[in-house]
Amino acid sequence: MFIGAHISASDGLYNAPANAKRQGCECYQFFSRPPQGGPVKKLTPEDIKKFKAANQKLSYQNFYVHAPYFINLASNNNRIYYGSISVLREELERGSLLGVKYLMTHLGSTKDLGEKKSLQKVVAGLEKILTDYQGSTQLLIEISSGSGAIIGDTFEEVSEIIKNCKLKIENCLGVCFDTAHAFESGYDLRDAKAVQKTFSQFDKTIGLKKLKLIHLNDSKTALGSHSDRHEDLGQGQIGLSGFSALIQYLQKKKLDIDLILETPTDSRRKKDITLLKSLRDN
Repeated sequence: MFIGAHISASDGLYNAPANAKRQGCECYQFFSRPPQGGPVKKLTPEDIKKFKAANQKLSYQNFYVHAPYFINLASNNNRIYYGSISVLREELERGSLLGVKYLMTHLGSTKDLGEKKSLQKVVAGLEKILTDYQGSTQLLIEISSGSGAIIGDTFEEVSEIIKNCKLKIENCLGVCFDTAHAFESGYDLRDAKAVQKTFSQFDKTIGLKKLKLIHLNDSKTALGSHSDRHEDLGQGQIGLSGFSALIQYLQKKKLDIDLILETPTDSRRKKDITLLKSLRDN
């Protein structure tokens, strides 16, 4: 169980490992392109070489990419829909060149088509993205908070999407569990009993074998608020007792899953990483 955070790579992808090390990260996550859209720098052989060399120098084996925010695999606008498919496939290919383990993405919103047609369109989009894909980076669906009709806020919805994808590649889709999003979707995580109940439900509905990565964020808003508001650890509605219980649960189940912080206060992140390490190691 490595512990890390989302790290800026705006000054060059090859600088991300050094940025991560300064925060005390054992693993890290980054954007490989501008998250809001815009021009994307093509990866050159030199870029790839420098990125891999920096990771090797600093002993990083696990690093992850977050897809840009504009992805919508349920859009009724073909430019957005097919653009999302193209970007996610390209990010998988870029991730494979860089040695990235996972690419996680939100799926989009049901506001254009309604729930049933949106889920069908998402499944079709995922099949297009992954058909004939031979790379090493795995695509993860990130649990959402349900804010603004965003898809993927219930375990049942995520399970339906994965099960309906007719793909020949085994384990081509996994899940990234965001604690703030799940809590805001109504899954309690505030103590050991709540953590046990939530992940038992996850296991029954999706399967723990599909759980590949956890975004560890406190929630600024209440259980079931559907608001997507991250908070620093221990400062929100989940609280440190919930995160301690989650780490103990993962250890008890012997789940080798990394924890990535996406908390809002940059100046606190190193302290929070140290805190999580102590919860894990003691």
